[in-house]
Amino acid sequence: MEHQRLKSREELPEATKWRLEDIFADNEHWEREFAQIETLLGEGKKFEGHLGDSADALIACLEWMDDLGMRIGEVYSYARMRRDEDNRKANYQALTDRAGALAVKVGSATAFVVPELLSMPEGKLAEFRSSSPALKLYHQALEDILRKKEHILSSDEEKLLAGVGELAEAPSAIFTMANNADLKFPAIEAETGQLVELTKGNFIQFMESPKQSVRKAAFMTLYDTYGKQRNTWAATLNSSIKSDVFFAQARKYPSAIEASLDDDRVPLKVYDSLIDTVHEFLPQMYRYVRLRKKALNLPELHMYDIYVPIVPETTMAISYDEAKAMVLEGLKPLGSDYLKILQEGFSKHWIDVYENEGKTSGAYSWGTYRSHPYVLLNHQDTLDSMFTLAHEMGHSLHTYFSNRAQPHLYAGYKIFVAEVASTLNEALVMEHLLAQTKDAKLLAYLVNHYLEQFRGTIFRQTMFAEFEKKTHAIVEEGGALTADQFSDIYRGLNSQYYGEDIVLDPEIALEWARIPHFYNSFYVYKYATGFSAAIAFARAILKEGQPAVDRYLQFLSGGSSDYPIELLRKAGVDMETPEPVREALQVFSGLVERLENLLS
Repeated sequence: MEHQRLKSREELPEATKWRLEDIFADNEHWEREFAQIETLLGEGKKFEGHLGDSADALIACLEWMDDLGMRIGEVYSYARMRRDEDNRKANYQALTDRAGALAVKVGSATAFVVPELLSMPEGKLAEFRSSSPALKLYHQALEDILRKKEHILSSDEEKLLAGVGELAEAPSAIFTMANNADLKFPAIEAETGQLVELTKGNFIQFMESPKQSVRKAAFMTLYDTYGKQRNTWAATLNSSIKSDVFFAQARKYPSAIEASLDDDRVPLKVYDSLIDTVHEFLPQMYRYVRLRKKALNLPELHMYDIYVPIVPETTMAISYDEAKAMVLEGLKPLGSDYLKILQEGFSKHWIDVYENEGKTSGAYSWGTYRSHPYVLLNHQDTLDSMFTLAHEMGHSLHTYFSNRAQPHLYAGYKIFVAEVASTLNEALVMEHLLAQTKDAKLLAYLVNHYLEQFRGTIFRQTMFAEFEKKTHAIVEEGGALTADQFSDIYRGLNSQYYGEDIVLDPEIALEWARIPHFYNSFYVYKYATGFSAAIAFARAILKEGQPAVDRYLQFLSGGSSDYPIELLRKAGVDMETPEPVREALQVFSGLVERLENLLS
């Protein structure tokens, strides 16, 4: 039998590759733009210290800054995406490094703007804004800067904080090196009977093994290895939390959580409401856990039985062309304008479809303001790859609509809403498949796949969010966190979230030690809120049709022209109320019942 070899990039058909020439015709054009940015950097000197001279001087500076941002975006994206085509190519490694260094220079050259704006007498800036129509464009951007004025310190203090900022990266850097470079796991016995070295990469594969002994071995081995350095992990995470608290206090915020939420101007009640609403639906989670125990026919369900599919995977071979057809069919409820742009993305070289030697793994959506969006895939003929296509094209159409409707200044959207469009696409395609599928085994597999998305995105991320809230509160009240305290809090949350029908293996109490997200505090809740907002949109679109579609497309076109909470509210999803999360979890409840019926 012939060994299947990964193709080189040159062997793949041109029709399956993205066309980065739509950003720069060739490397020579890229070099010219690079040189142009270097020239433009020097112009900052003429603006520095003069923003208060006149409205025209302020506008000229803001235009210069926006133009630089657009240009560096193109230079960096092109270089990085070229490198992603084949990471072994030294010329594109060099282009990416140079673009990264130039981006740092752009940041330095424009760093004077915000402090100078904030030190300007309020009356003068207000006068400029009322007398100059051209400043209307900058209203939202200026508001976003001015509202943080009370949290911006003097110039000398800001320099001091910036210096401390590098030290504050230490816990994350130490965790990353220890976790990725130094940590080695022993080998375990795989299903085949062979000894295979456990890695963070293959851990989940082992946890999905149909053999419970393999799952248990992977679980015990992983946590036994982390446990050997439990005090080091605790000291590192404790330092990271102390750093969050220090910066929040330095910037005069009541708490670290409020300092973090203020970046997106998200009220604290959104975070608290998410946790409260998920608690309300924990009985449905317990019901799902009971169903898992019954379906797997286990006398005891353990924490290492959480990932194994209840329904064995059905081998559906879905070619790329079939995947495109399925996505188009599933997204019909979004209307002809959306589908037309989706078709354009499929046919006009937005997408780099197949894996090749040296290509970056995974999938992403990216692009530049003046070009169309791009999608990197590594398509396999599987159901998961079809959902990945739907997901990434959701991001890309969000970008497309925002770019089309907004000036460059407001085209980018905040992370708080970044997962809404991608998840909505997946939800609509899933709803379509659930409605169309006749095969009972495939239907059960799809329902289980969907339930796992809810468990992983709403329940698990909210549990993480609650862990962050509890641990930061202890430090804010003057306490310190040891390995035992971290583990006690984490064990308690697992007990609360999974219920009595699962054996709470002592090792799970150490899971906090391996979660990299905890070094980027108060971030994970956005996965849960974004997923909930997407499900709310999907339900409205399927129920109401065109009026809901119109509101949704208006949201996609919003970019960052308003705060994320406001953009969602205008489109009919109010994250300050429990309703979107409650509605999503009602869908979860319905799916649990559906799977119970399918498996009975």
